[in-house]
Amino acid sequence: MSTPDQDQTQNEKTLLHLGPGEGSKVEHIKISSNYLHGQIVEELAQDTSRFTEDQVQLIKFHGMYQQEDRDLRQARKAAGAEKAYQFMIRSRIPGGTLTPDQYLVQDDLSTRYGNNTMRLTTRQSIQLHGILKGDIWSTIHDINASLLSTLSACGDVNRNVMACPAPSANRAQAQVQELAYKLAMHLAPRSKAYHEIWVDGEKVHTVKEEEDEVVEPMYGATYLPRKFKVGIAFPGDNCVDAYTQDIGFIVKLDGEQLTGFTVVLGGGMGMTNGKKETFPLLGKAFADITPDQILQVAETIVTVQRDYGDRTNRKHARMKYVVQERGVDWFKNEVEQRLGYKLAPPSEVHFHDVEDHLGWSQQADGHWFLGLFVENGRIKDTEEVRLREGLRTVIREFQPGIRLTPQQNILLTDIPEDQRSALEARLQEFGISTDPTTAGAYRYAMACPAYPTCGLAVAESERLFPSIVKQFEEDLHDLGLGDERISFRMTGCPNGCARPFVGDVGFVGRSKDLYNIYLGGNWTNTRLSEPYLLSVKTEQLRETLRPLFTLWRDERQPQEAFGDYCHRIGLDNLKEKVAQVTVG
Repeated sequence: MSTPDQDQTQNEKTLLHLGPGEGSKVEHIKISSNYLHGQIVEELAQDTSRFTEDQVQLIKFHGMYQQEDRDLRQARKAAGAEKAYQFMIRSRIPGGTLTPDQYLVQDDLSTRYGNNTMRLTTRQSIQLHGILKGDIWSTIHDINASLLSTLSACGDVNRNVMACPAPSANRAQAQVQELAYKLAMHLAPRSKAYHEIWVDGEKVHTVKEEEDEVVEPMYGATYLPRKFKVGIAFPGDNCVDAYTQDIGFIVKLDGEQLTGFTVVLGGGMGMTNGKKETFPLLGKAFADITPDQILQVAETIVTVQRDYGDRTNRKHARMKYVVQERGVDWFKNEVEQRLGYKLAPPSEVHFHDVEDHLGWSQQADGHWFLGLFVENGRIKDTEEVRLREGLRTVIREFQPGIRLTPQQNILLTDIPEDQRSALEARLQEFGISTDPTTAGAYRYAMACPAYPTCGLAVAESERLFPSIVKQFEEDLHDLGLGDERISFRMTGCPNGCARPFVGDVGFVGRSKDLYNIYLGGNWTNTRLSEPYLLSVKTEQLRETLRPLFTLWRDERQPQEAFGDYCHRIGLDNLKEKVAQVTVG
């Protein structure tokens, strides 16, 4: 496999000799961190509510973000108190697969140390919010005791490996879940820092004591320039949004036999408002590989990004820019040189749907799985729906398998035929519907957490979006379009966590109460949307979209989806049509 000059890449050798002000600050923090140890242990022991700036960067690799409750900022400032610091802790859950006990541990921790909610992410993970600094060690330690981990759920490494979560009617799906786990383990950091700090509870080793050991044979001392994302999609169903990943592996089947993968690479959603050198991109066709090549090919692609990714400008550091600027042919040649063999050309890929896997479906073994809608992935109790209590009760009593979906929903799997009615009745006691149509238009919507905790947010998202989509839903019904599917996405900033630059409609926060509107993506998330209007006020979102819905109803081709209509007409032409309607 990769041998980057015994743990030091050329990129690192350069970085190690950079002077003050050269290279990004985060690169220098990683270099001096002693392979992610830093001063985390020392600062954990301090009677403070937060970590210092350098350690804030390092704790991301351990699976957490330091945040604050911004709703309290002004009041605390007026009172002369420090910010309301808290932490979000994210677990690494390859393919979104958990055992009942692992789910219940997360639920318990969210009560003991968190804010009494859990959030399912768009990458099939679980986030616990509202953790205080004094409870971090116990939270992460208990997650590891359940045989999950938070290592590399954040930071400049490969993040959670996604995979289609639905137990399907063939053995290949189980193989994909196994490969998602193997990829996650293979691409994980090797430093002992994580286990020394969170599992063993003390610093057992130091790098100096192990001078002969290659600590990070793949990543090296500076890890990656930025985050890295991998997903595995089933043919025909792009539920993992394969083209938005740094590496997308798309399954090739011969009947029920997994024969290989078509690889796409260089996708990524994030951008920065006002920075033209940053932009969302979809992955490009790269190669076909066999199942036994997947680990080696994935690692080799990671090492190319390690060596050529931009380490001076973090806004330009994702692998998508290397692929875009150097070209797929260059990238493939670099990968093949490191592999020592040629890769087959990529097959054509055709996705015809994005399945949310909601409702009842039968598995190959005769058992059933039930997909339950979770608005924005937030598992909490309200007066109307006691989702958190209901899920906890059902999972304790029926012991189903658990799968988390890329649309932030949850699947209860391996349910025997004779338990279906009892399970459904138990859920209904808590107001939990098993009918996905009750979610209405929000069934196909996603929003990022944004305020009050995300430090990147410049506008609302999760708290605002349900009421906005409800307005869209009312207009669609009025126009006779109530049964049509439209994928709505909203983020509080352009970082792209809810993947707003694919799908039918995207709203991207620009500043407080202002959003950029993106249109013209498609249902299968294989085409980027384009900016339609910039800096639209929150109260104008409904009036902006209603004329577009009317035009779509009146001018669309048979069965033409909303995003496809916008793309076919062209956004400039849409603006002219809307202006004519308004004048008329």
